[in-house]
Order: sequence, then structure tokens, then C-alpha cells
Amino acid sequence: MGFSAINGTSSISQSLAADAQSLNALKLAASDSSSPQAIKETAKQFESLFMNELIKSMRDASATLKSGMLDNAGGELGTQLLDQQFAVQMSGKPGGLADLIAAQLTRQAQAGRNNASQSNTGQSGADQPTVGATTAPGAAPLTSGNLSSRRGPTVEQVAFVNKLSGVANRVSASSGIPAHFMLGQAGHETAWGQHEIKLKGGAPSYNVFGIKAGAGWTGKVAEVSTTEYVHGVPQKTVARFRAYDSYDDAFKDYAHMISQSPRYAQVKLQTGSAQAFASGLQKAGYATDPDYASKLSRAINATLQMRRVQV
Repeated sequence: MGFSAINGTSSISQSLAADAQSLNALKLAASDSSSPQAIKETAKQFESLFMNELIKSMRDASATLKSGMLDNAGGELGTQLLDQQFAVQMSGKPGGLADLIAAQLTRQAQAGRNNASQSNTGQSGADQPTVGATTAPGAAPLTSGNLSSRRGPTVEQVAFVNKLSGVANRVSASSGIPAHFMLGQAGHETAWGQHEIKLKGGAPSYNVFGIKAGAGWTGKVAEVSTTEYVHGVPQKTVARFRAYDSYDDAFKDYAHMISQSPRYAQVKLQTGSAQAFASGLQKAGYATDPDYASKLSRAINATLQMRRVQV
């Protein structure tokens, strides 16, 4: 589908790219596009249409200044062709309207693919957000659709990403782990900040990665009722989790664990792909949820989309 969509948009650009009659073809190409290249080209063509109409409006506004000496059918056609080429040349520049259009088309395409996937797999709303090897205490059901099949991010998702982007960027700079990987995992573990692990009495533990307090942990501990998956079957239990003094400490501890623990040696090498990174964590035993990798990769991709729009 992606190949044919690219060919479709390319054929449009080989003709009068700014011709308003190509609008319906562009809309069809946009709806069928499944590749970044096709979406980028389609967005550029939409921008060229807009630029051509803008130039046309400017010429119409200055029509009263024409002398009439050179006005003829040939001159009008030449001017239109020149304006169309100007529109094409001015389109697709970095930071321009095409980038905004492409971002919107990408979100719509992703939403369509996720909706189709859910229809084919028959997913229910029974999936729960996991906290490391557990389910966040008191968390409401979180389906895969909550993360990426909506038309846009939720208020909770955006607020969570905004709140922790600063610390994620700092820790990313020192550890090499992409900020959106950490933000996506923290969002997934806590249902985007709605169900963070609390200390007894309700004080925050700042543990947004669900890291458990093993025998070697000498810091504060939060004991909460969670859900573990034993042979794929969820079971209620009480687990001990690490507690920190700040989100900075939590992110640094997570990055140190991923970077230094032999258990996650292969995971640190997979930062070029959200799916590979998430799969590596699951294989290393980060969580017992059998669907952890797919859920986490969706959360990471959702975070990347939010950060791209914000930038």
C-alpha cells in the first residue's frame, strides 16, 4: 500500500503540482498512505496548493495596478504556470506548513491502523497497565487503544510528558537512553501518572518505573498490593518497591540499572527501535506480563508523537 501511495503522489507532482484539480487525488493518497515518504510528499502537495492560492489571491488584489498593455490569454497562462512553479518551490521547507500537515496525517494513519488491528484481533478492555512485573494498584483498565488509537493524546498523557520531559532529557544526555523511551515506559507503568506507587500514608515514592526493592536495596521501600503474572495468569500479591526522594533519582536509578546491570546488557544496545527495546526488556524479565513488549512499544511511540508535535 505504501509503494502505490508514493507512486500516486509522485505522479501528481510530475503534473501541475499546485493544480487545485489534484486535491481529490491528494486526499485519496493521504488516506491510503502507510509510509513516511508518501505522507511527506502528500503534505508537500497540500502545501503547494495552499501557496498557489495565496499567490493567486495576491495577484487578484493587485489587479487594479495592471496597465493592460500586456494583458492577453498567453500572458495569463504564463503567469499561472510561473505561479504554480513558485508554489512548488516554496513548499516542503523545514518548519513549514508541510511539516504540520504531515504530523496530522501521520496521527490519522496510525489511528486507522490501530483501529483495524483491534478489529482483527478482537482485543477487549481487560488489559491492565503493568508496573514492572505488576499491575498498578487501583488502576482502571488500560487497553492498547488508550495509548495510540485515539485521534490525539489525552490530557493526562500530555501533562505527564510535560512534567517529566526535563528530567528525562537530562538523564538521556548522560545515559544515552532516548528520553521518549523512558517517558513512554514511565507513562505505561503508572497509567500516565494516574496510578503512581505511594508510600504508606499516601506520600509519593517517585518510582515511575516499577523497580522492585531486592535484597541489595538499602533505601526507602513502598509495599503495595499488585498483580503478578504466573504462567500467564494474573494473581494478586504484595510486593516491595524502591522509593526515592525525587523523580530525578528515579530516572537516574533506572538508567543506571539498564546501563550497568548484566541482565539488561542487550537492552542498552536496542535504543534504535522501540519494539526491539521493549522486547529486550521483556526477554530480560523486566515484567511478567506476556504482552508487556507490545504495550510498552505502543506507549513509547505515543510519547514520541507527542514530543514531535510539541517541538
